[in-house]
Amino acid sequence: MVGEANLIENRVEKPVSTDGLFRFIKSVISDGQQEETGPFYVLDLSATRSLVETWFHNLPMVQPFYAVKSNPNPAFLKEMAALGTGFDCASLPEIETILSLGVSPDRIVFANTCKPESHIKYAAKVGVNLATFDSNCELEKIKKWHPKCELLIRIKVPEASGSAFMFGSKFGALPEEIVPLLKAAQEAKLQVVGVSFHIGTGAINFHSIQCAIEAAKTTFDFAAQLGLPKMHILDIGGGFTSGPKFTDAASALKVALQKYFPGELADSSLKIIAEPGYFFANSPFTLATSIIGKRERGDVKEYWINDGVWGSMNILKDEHDEVICTPLTIKNPTCEGLKTWNSTVFGPTCDPNDIVLKGF
Repeated sequence: MVGEANLIENRVEKPVSTDGLFRFIKSVISDGQQEETGPFYVLDLSATRSLVETWFHNLPMVQPFYAVKSNPNPAFLKEMAALGTGFDCASLPEIETILSLGVSPDRIVFANTCKPESHIKYAAKVGVNLATFDSNCELEKIKKWHPKCELLIRIKVPEASGSAFMFGSKFGALPEEIVPLLKAAQEAKLQVVGVSFHIGTGAINFHSIQCAIEAAKTTFDFAAQLGLPKMHILDIGGGFTSGPKFTDAASALKVALQKYFPGELADSSLKIIAEPGYFFANSPFTLATSIIGKRERGDVKEYWINDGVWGSMNILKDEHDEVICTPLTIKNPTCEGLKTWNSTVFGPTCDPNDIVLKGF
């Protein structure tokens, strides 16, 4: 997630090689810009376009609604909007940001199951008419302030084993809560148009996808048995990572959809959306930092840099995540190619847990 570091956009039409990226970073530093800006990001917009193309190549039937909370950088959001994605917004400020880009409100899902009443009122005012819920309390607020809103019931599904980020008990209706919630929505004359779920971040596998799609299908069946209007939206959430794992997840997802929603896929009556965040937001950004201090303790070299876990690298608070680090020599080119040492890299704060790398 982008923290306090500034952004430098690398506006090119073709993908940039790693060497080309490093040369660009060195040129920024050599020009003296780093002393003024501190740590900074380089955003490769061609990489963003490539990821969107990869998504639609593997999942042409799934419309991505980018999770704004993953990285709300304005230049990045503008590019995503131009590429035609939808947006998963979790708050009033996020909705304001997306609408300010000229995005139509029908490209926004208000994907927060517990929203302040003022945020619901704002959504109604600006025409954001698709939102999630998983409790009676939320239904009451929506009934009061946005009764024409179309709703997705978020269900709790088995989370993928090994997920980097688990949602635990906070989000999603339990199996025994689904029918009572559907009945409550029916009695309140609210429109439940589909199902939403999220199986965790970074460990999507065939079994977890199969279970989630099956649970969603069961919820669709419950709604039909209650006499609700036919549901037509399935929100498969996020958790996707780029690379080979995405190809595998996409294949598993298509198999599960064909198994549980064959008719809907055949007649295109089911709209499938997703809420990917880090899939799009990670790899287009490269963070450049400076060493601001160093120390030797035996065979271990210790370095302090001008960004850390309380800034741009706050995702490192999760033990499953790590950074990929490449030392760049700028002022002393004679250092290039010399021996490397076992090192620890600290962030700049006084927090003893502000550790970026250990044993690097």
